[in-house]
Amino acid sequence: MLRIKRVPTIVSNYQKEEADGSARSVGGCGRNCLRECCMQGAKLPLYAYKRANKVGSEKALAVDEPREAPVAFLDSLLLGEWEDRMARGLFRYDVTACETKVIPGDYGFVAQLNEGRHLKKRPTEFQVDKVLQPFDGNKFNFTKVGQEEVLFQFEASEDSEAYFTPAAPIDVENTPSFVAINVSPIEYGHVLLIPRIFECLPQRIDYESFLLALHMAVEAGSPYFRLGYNSLGAFATINHLHFQAPTKKITITSSGVKISELLKYPVRGLVLEGGNLLQDLAKMVSDCCIFLQDTNIPYNVLIADSGRRIFVLPQCYAEKQALGEVSSEILDTQVNPAVWEISGHIVLKRREDYDGASEENAWRLLAEVSLSEARFAEVKAIIFEAVVSAGVAGGSDMHLQEAELAPKEVDPINSTTASAMVTGNHECMVLQ
Repeated sequence: MLRIKRVPTIVSNYQKEEADGSARSVGGCGRNCLRECCMQGAKLPLYAYKRANKVGSEKALAVDEPREAPVAFLDSLLLGEWEDRMARGLFRYDVTACETKVIPGDYGFVAQLNEGRHLKKRPTEFQVDKVLQPFDGNKFNFTKVGQEEVLFQFEASEDSEAYFTPAAPIDVENTPSFVAINVSPIEYGHVLLIPRIFECLPQRIDYESFLLALHMAVEAGSPYFRLGYNSLGAFATINHLHFQAPTKKITITSSGVKISELLKYPVRGLVLEGGNLLQDLAKMVSDCCIFLQDTNIPYNVLIADSGRRIFVLPQCYAEKQALGEVSSEILDTQVNPAVWEISGHIVLKRREDYDGASEENAWRLLAEVSLSEARFAEVKAIIFEAVVSAGVAGGSDMHLQEAELAPKEVDPINSTTASAMVTGNHECMVLQ
């Protein structure tokens, strides 16, 4: 069993409460949580989205017919509610006061100095060699957060029209999905998407939860809104399901999903985009993630470009750390390279590292995360085999076009998609 010690991320004020032993017992806890003791008669805002079917262009992403949402999802609802919680003092620090800069160089990596994100917390031991672990209700999970930390419920509309209800009853039987604040935000607007919260799902991706995340990206309709996911072993802190570059084309499936490989980037990974329907993209990505989970390979996922581009990034940093294969110089930075760091938004905890931030140092850190070229080639080949098998088993006509397996390189600097992973002025993020 491989284990490492690191400072856990505090995503809820009640997580901190449990850690220091001040949490009250479950029967009638009196803290307005999301468990049975406090749920009777509870109401929360509800945003019901109209299902989007198509993906691949600005027009198609919007939905099949033009419509006006009852409330602007990103600017009025999500950011408005987030700012309300900030005004109420629910965050552990003011993230808008953190120093941030673009590191000079071709890639535009972003460095942020956040000295308060890890202070006054003791390192905790984490198992890092098991991607799938059962849900443990005795540990902190999102049913234990306070209702004041929840921004709204997020679910599909039953009548195919989007609507917003300021105070909707919480239907526990229908397992709603919630959007909540992360009390240790990395950036302005950093929230958590928690699918089917009352099912108490462990941290693993399935088709339904990933499709929900894609719908959220489509609903936001902004290239600056990104969703990220960390598996266990890839710096997910809470084992309760929640969501926080240059390429060469490898293949296009018969369902229209293009699969490419990242080029000239320190972390090797796959990029999936397109698809005849949004569901096709969700199915292909979730199949890849399920394979990685089932074969015990830690990974991170980034949803970018309003749901049009998905980055799947297997990694091995925690394993190398547990085996003593990471240099002390990198370990001393205390950076946990999860989805945002891998995507180029690097949160630094020491002034000396921030002042000395360079593209070379960022590259060295991220290179430690990546699978080796040989291991990535092996994983990539097995993923394709698994994806084809899944398609045949499900009765799909999906197939990989062998003639297109020859890679076609894309210029990482001049490509319009090269910097899609990192830059933007609305860093609205999901997951810690």
